[in-house]
Amino acid sequence: MTTGDVDRELLALAHALADADHPVRRATSEWAREHLGRHDRVAADRESQFAVEDWRRCAEHGLLRVAVPAEQGGTYSDLATVLLTLEGLGHGSYDNGLSFAMGSQVVSTQEALVRFGSDAQCAEWLEPMMSGAAYGAFAMTEPEVGSDAYSISTTAVRRPDDTYVINGHKAYITLGPCSDVVVVFASTNREAGPWGLTAFVVPTDLPGVERAANREKMGMRTTPFGDLLFHDVVVPSSAILAREGAGASIFNSIIQHERSFVFATQVGAMRRQLDAAIDYAKTREQGGQAIGRYQAVAHRLVDMRQQHDEARLFVYRAALAIVSGHDVPVAAALAKLVGCDTGIAAATSSVSVHGAIGYASEFEVERDLRDAVGGLVYSGTSDVQRNIIARLLGVGG
Repeated sequence: MTTGDVDRELLALAHALADADHPVRRATSEWAREHLGRHDRVAADRESQFAVEDWRRCAEHGLLRVAVPAEQGGTYSDLATVLLTLEGLGHGSYDNGLSFAMGSQVVSTQEALVRFGSDAQCAEWLEPMMSGAAYGAFAMTEPEVGSDAYSISTTAVRRPDDTYVINGHKAYITLGPCSDVVVVFASTNREAGPWGLTAFVVPTDLPGVERAANREKMGMRTTPFGDLLFHDVVVPSSAILAREGAGASIFNSIIQHERSFVFATQVGAMRRQLDAAIDYAKTREQGGQAIGRYQAVAHRLVDMRQQHDEARLFVYRAALAIVSGHDVPVAAALAKLVGCDTGIAAATSSVSVHGAIGYASEFEVERDLRDAVGGLVYSGTSDVQRNIIARLLGVGG
């Protein structure tokens, strides 16, 4: 970016951060509230059903194009608009699983193609993903490899005909069970360690690709989530993302982007939870007055507002770091860490304010808490984020 582009991006982020009711956020929220979630959301959560029609509505509305440049078919204007759109989706949609899945495709799989994909790879896959015709997954995690991401066992062996044979098992992959294309990280040179990793763009309809069934989980149950297995999958060298051996650099860049913005939709959800808790506290009466007049309840609502603002601040702080190029690893880790901690705390307070209603599944309050707990593990556990920050502070192992 030119100096002028950087200044424009920073100014847009500053304006977005200063206005919690920004028109872009509000417009997306109002659209989502009107057009999404017409199905039985409680049953969908219970049965781990993915809202396919809502995904398509989001795609038709252009939400999957917001982070892709115009020359590649997207509508990107600035990073602030991306975050405000994701935030608005989280605020207007009651389906956190849908919002999380969309955010995941936007900030990881699509971002990887936009930044590192060849013209042919982008031409083949970006438009189908943005239009809702194809789902994209980002596959690094393995059954025995989580936090130590670079010790993966998946291999890609080069053959004399300039093709590669991929074998391995990727686990706990968002959108994995329904994915049409996946960015797969594999070792092409074990002796080189992390620098022997290579990323491949792999269609899941190739012979030897197995999409395992959806995994049951505590929260985010409406997000498709499962394993991908590769049995002698043959891909051409043109499937390589960027170049052979660039996998570690690609993963590090994309995972920082993901950690920075994975909670953008949850920031919106936290505001929705706060709005609902305030409304309930104003109308629910006990002891002859609204429960919001009791200090214990009022203080929980204040805490929820503080937690929302903390999460929002750290997400936008990460965006400022990425645009300016300063302190990105710490800002990304803090956005992930703070987003997780505040999300769980705010959802817990929401359950407390609502009382029995908050605990009963039919009222859609307790689901927010179960969904928030997932933040402890995805995109790197909270302890991993603390280790990253400690190391960059010059302490820790």
